[in-house]
Amino acid sequence: MADTQFDLLLKGGRVIDPVNGVDGLRDLGIGDGKIAAVEANIPVENAAHVVDVSGLIATPGLIDIHVHAYFTRAPGEGLFDASLNPDAHFPLSGVTTCVDTGTAGCEEIDHFRQTAMARAKTRVLAYINISAPGMGAPEQDIRNFDVASAARAAREHEDVVVGIKTAHYWTSAPFDAMHPPWESVEKAVEAGDACSMPVMVDFWPRPPERPYPTLILEKLRPGDIHTHVYARQFPVVDGDGQVEPYMFEARERGIWFDLGHGAGSFWFRNGARAIAHGFAPDSISTDLHMGNIAGPVFSMQDTMSKCLAMGMPLKEVIYRSTATPAQAIGRPELGALSVGAEADVAVLALETGHFSFEDCGYARIDAAQRVVCRLTLRKGEIIFDRDARTVPHWEDAPPEYWPVTEKPVSVPRLWRA
Repeated sequence: MADTQFDLLLKGGRVIDPVNGVDGLRDLGIGDGKIAAVEANIPVENAAHVVDVSGLIATPGLIDIHVHAYFTRAPGEGLFDASLNPDAHFPLSGVTTCVDTGTAGCEEIDHFRQTAMARAKTRVLAYINISAPGMGAPEQDIRNFDVASAARAAREHEDVVVGIKTAHYWTSAPFDAMHPPWESVEKAVEAGDACSMPVMVDFWPRPPERPYPTLILEKLRPGDIHTHVYARQFPVVDGDGQVEPYMFEARERGIWFDLGHGAGSFWFRNGARAIAHGFAPDSISTDLHMGNIAGPVFSMQDTMSKCLAMGMPLKEVIYRSTATPAQAIGRPELGALSVGAEADVAVLALETGHFSFEDCGYARIDAAQRVVCRLTLRKGEIIFDRDARTVPHWEDAPPEYWPVTEKPVSVPRLWRA
């Protein structure tokens, strides 16, 4: 250890890394953009730069597997146009990996890569919509459900594509020959079979033709994901507030239940009662876009705080915001602070006080704790520093700070503590 030189040392924090079974005071040594050491009491002399994170919680970078981050090249044609800039929003919550859920179909994935994924510091992955043009009005036309093209695009872009998405299909009008009840789900699953990837389903049950238990017990495969699990339309709990037995049966089958907050898909009357009776979400996600970023979703940290308020322990909240989403999208190298892994790190504060949070039904839950992000690293680079921990007091700033210059001069962010 004495000969090891780290680029950066996060010193004195409580490290919670569920994958590696770590929960305690540890220092994080980072070098070449990777986790180099997770140990107690690493000497400060072994690091070029030291950041004090005592009193805070260091976790793997958070993973939000339900967002919208693609700006279509065909606005005004019935396609979704409320996506957000990932770097403007996700680092503020400690999110280092986000997954766009079907904003782009097979016709748009190349453009998505060029215009968003390649430019973002945040790692941006995607589900491909079974609707070839992408999300929006085309999702209602079964002629757009192109199984072969969706599977082919997923395979061609498998470094950034994690699955197939179906959403919003035929929620209220009568079913007919051009709108069979299960067409979108069945075509998505066919595409998932063809590319050997999971399917994420955004779904509205319509019994008797399209009941919810049939989706999770028959139509979906092990590893497929039902997002918006606590939305108002799902019979997750019975009239006595008990979790329906088919929920546990589906989980035994391997069906994945994602929170997917969204503008209208998260209700305490489902979530709080389900969690109280042993049915927590498999993963915590936001469905964040411009239509809900000013409320009720706000951020990943707010969604995590709501889960705390509903009774999930802190370690469980972190687990289901890091390790389990990585598992769901088939990226086990993410979601952990393993030595050699990319240094994606979220540094969080667990604040105490009186806080209240709103769900999508305009109802409130009160809480004594909330999660707040203070610092975010992506590949060892500091991309968010809420408290200016990584810069000196202005009177102690390095020489590059002081001259009056006609041309820009680079000033280092980090300094030797």
